[in-house]
Amino acid sequence: MNIYVGNLSYSVTETDLKDAFSQFGQVSSVSVVTDKFSGQSKGFGFVEMPSNAEADAAIKGLNERDIKGRNIKVNQAKPREERPARRPRY
Repeated sequence: MNIYVGNLSYSVTETDLKDAFSQFGQVSSVSVVTDKFSGQSKGFGFVEMPSNAEADAAIKGLNERDIKGRNIKVNQAKPREERPARRPRY
């Protein structure tokens, strides 16, 4: 299951997230989304867990938990919606 993790402190690393979610089971991947120009965290990320039962336990156990000074938001990630193509500016 792909899990959305929001309201992250900008200092939270992928290792921090992996450590937190590993308490609930196997973690197959972790990514913190960063700005492509500055490299700064955008304050959210995704965690992939192969077991839905473990992922559900992690969502229940970590939602609203404080990590590095902020209460994180944790829920099942929704598929990305198709966005219309942007028109170029002239």
